[in-house]
Amino acid sequence: MNPIALIGAGPSGLAGARALSRAGLSFHGFEAGADVGGLWNIDNPRSTMYESAHLISSRTTTEFAEFPMRSTADYPGHRELLEYFRAYADRFGLREHFHFGTRVTSVEPLPVADGETPGANGWRLTAVTDGGDTFEGDYSAVILANGTLAEPNVPSFRGDFTGEVMHTSAYKSARVFDGKRVLIIGAGNSGCDIAVDAVHHAASVDLSVRRGYYFVPRYLFGKPSDTLNQGRPLPAPIKQFVDTRVLEAFTGDPVRFGFPKPDYKIYESHPIVNTLILNHLGQGDLRVVPDIDRFDGDTVHFVGEHGADGTSGDYDLVVLATGYKLDYPFVAREHLNWRGASPSLFMNIFPPSFNGLYVLGMIEASGIGWQGRYEQADLIAAYLAAAGGAPEQAAAFRRRADAAWPDLTGGYDYLGLDRMSYYVNKDAYRRNVKKLRKALPAASPVDRGLDARSSSTDEVTA
Repeated sequence: MNPIALIGAGPSGLAGARALSRAGLSFHGFEAGADVGGLWNIDNPRSTMYESAHLISSRTTTEFAEFPMRSTADYPGHRELLEYFRAYADRFGLREHFHFGTRVTSVEPLPVADGETPGANGWRLTAVTDGGDTFEGDYSAVILANGTLAEPNVPSFRGDFTGEVMHTSAYKSARVFDGKRVLIIGAGNSGCDIAVDAVHHAASVDLSVRRGYYFVPRYLFGKPSDTLNQGRPLPAPIKQFVDTRVLEAFTGDPVRFGFPKPDYKIYESHPIVNTLILNHLGQGDLRVVPDIDRFDGDTVHFVGEHGADGTSGDYDLVVLATGYKLDYPFVAREHLNWRGASPSLFMNIFPPSFNGLYVLGMIEASGIGWQGRYEQADLIAAYLAAAGGAPEQAAAFRRRADAAWPDLTGGYDYLGLDRMSYYVNKDAYRRNVKKLRKALPAASPVDRGLDARSSSTDEVTA
């Protein structure tokens, strides 16, 4: 039987490698970069990381459960995290499975008989090395773990801007702002981080927003805010009611700083874990401006209350903090059951046809961490092991995908935005993953052997 292909050696790819190794499954990994870490390696030419980037979830809610980080920081920076991923790969011998400096260019189904599902006989993977050599191999299954933050979302605007335009994916250092009049479009977590960087270098900083946000401080009651209420989750309406009032007490009303009032409830979109932006607004270091109407040379016109009759400003640099689009460019979309902005997959992992493709890491959720992605990987590995050794249980698993899919929202009414199309509630998601995992065969002897060797709560100084 052909081995399995695993694409990507970032956090999700490492989780996949660890799970496949524990299950005793043969696989080949492919990573475009020179080492593990994915986007967290700022020196990787494909990385979207910037110098000031840190975790926005705390260390203890983000780390792999079997490999805690020993760090003095609650919210480590990207260089600490890269060392953590390298140590994780070393501890479990994961590097030996990967071809580094190897970019996958296509994944195509092997020929099948009429009426068979494309992919039923496996997949042919083609890749190109940094040296220009072409690799081709046949695989029984392919796991896509190449991440969700690689393809910039670049919106179009009326008119032309004669200054510099940069997407946050190209941003590395605040020195790019020195002495410039800066407009940042978008106030997500990256946009707010970069605005805070810019105020120390730029001549002026404006932040263009189209909707309101909820701002969560990194610390509440002296502890990382996401470590509170880690027991039994509250029902969505109660948590929204309680946390909204807590934020009102700790951060006040962002409307007074110029933000629109949110047209949704807290947690129906990803909150902004950055209250420094509010401090700088309060100090007059930057200002909030409305959505963009049009560009005209170095002038940007903003939308006013009654349409395109708002204010304007002159800028040297426009930064697009407009997020990313999902992108699996090497696989034809029909094989992943794309629906709109994202594939429609059982548990955000399995195409309904069970064609031998699996997507790892296509989840976005407050607090799900890398452990949540490892649990995804473990579910994939358990299913693949069952498909090879316990076909009746594998078939029963597939039948679950033919029935009504589980509700992964946790009772939250998420905004109908493209970037929210693969958003889940961490508690509902992890609960369903664990339930599905129990329906598959228990750990193999290989798995138990590795557990025995790694049960001493290894730690690493990140």
